[in-house]
Amino acid sequence: MSNQDKQITDKTMLKTTPLTAVHADLGAKMAEFAGYNMPIVYTNIQDEHMVVRNGIGMFDVSHMGEFIVRGKEALKLVNFVTSNDAAKLEIGQAQYSCLPNDQGGIVDDLLVYRLPEDNCSEGEQAFMLVVNASNIEKDWAWINLQNEFDTRLINISDDTGLLAIQGPKTVEALQSLTDTDLSAIKFYHFEKGTFAGVENVIISATGYTGSGGFEIYADNQELPIIWDAIMEAGKPFGIQAVGLGARDTLRLEMGYCLYGNDIDDTTSPIEAGLGWITKTKQGPFISRETFIDQRAHGVEQKLVGFVVTDRRVPRQGYLICDENEEVIGRVTSGTQSPSLGKPIGMGYVPLSHKAPGSKILIDTGRKKLEGEVVKIPFYQPRS
Repeated sequence: MSNQDKQITDKTMLKTTPLTAVHADLGAKMAEFAGYNMPIVYTNIQDEHMVVRNGIGMFDVSHMGEFIVRGKEALKLVNFVTSNDAAKLEIGQAQYSCLPNDQGGIVDDLLVYRLPEDNCSEGEQAFMLVVNASNIEKDWAWINLQNEFDTRLINISDDTGLLAIQGPKTVEALQSLTDTDLSAIKFYHFEKGTFAGVENVIISATGYTGSGGFEIYADNQELPIIWDAIMEAGKPFGIQAVGLGARDTLRLEMGYCLYGNDIDDTTSPIEAGLGWITKTKQGPFISRETFIDQRAHGVEQKLVGFVVTDRRVPRQGYLICDENEEVIGRVTSGTQSPSLGKPIGMGYVPLSHKAPGSKILIDTGRKKLEGEVVKIPFYQPRS
């Protein structure tokens, strides 16, 4: 089989979203991501990035996974497998969290939604867990393995579409599509209602960009209708389709972790700066004792942000050195920041170099780039 034939065969094996044909019509550059054929860029990453920062852009993120947890002990299961405290959630609220493994690492990071109880029997509660596309099967197996509670799990990933509409003009652009008062939905809150004529849509004030906006969950079959309606309503506001390339630069400017880069099965949430979602005073939950110990005695490395004075971009896997050119860590994420106009990155370093102002070198293999640890986020969103 030729390389060209192999590429064609591999592409036909990729999963698709309900909007794959739409992306192709828009001229998107498509590529494999987490087993899906996804739009990486439509025009160029910098333009799409700045559209989200200054106006409104829309992402197809239907590759993400969604699990329903429903039952009389649904809260017990969610609180056992996640590091945050879901007991604090009221119906209509969401929280960022992670799934710890039994070695103190991270199975995945996720969003936890406290759902309305209209589909529940008496005494039951319901949650939705939104997980990374690359980890759907792993997360599903892991959570089921821990489920010794009076509750059931339902994987709705293949039936659920997800759009992220992000940017400071989002509320104004989308309000005509729903009777729900979008301006009244607080950050990490959501409403369930009718949107673009489609019923039972979750409108969530969440996102991965730092520029505000909403994430829309709906049945896959309804997603093209919603996409078209949003694109039409957004025309006066300069809406553009945005690919996963800009999604990555936007999240990195905010210092948001990307699973597989900045966090994984070997990194602790304490090391990764995610202590704020690791509620060791509640419990029990998986690896709680490990995190208590890490808080008491410290960890050996921390995830930090840094800027580079050179024009070259720090790439994942590059070594981080101290001023004596001794290796002290590794780059986990890096890019040329469209908003700031300079290279930025994140990586793990020992505690001796975690403070802002610490000087480091990034070893590209051919050259060592001068860098400095800075406080994250790199980009300060509009108030």
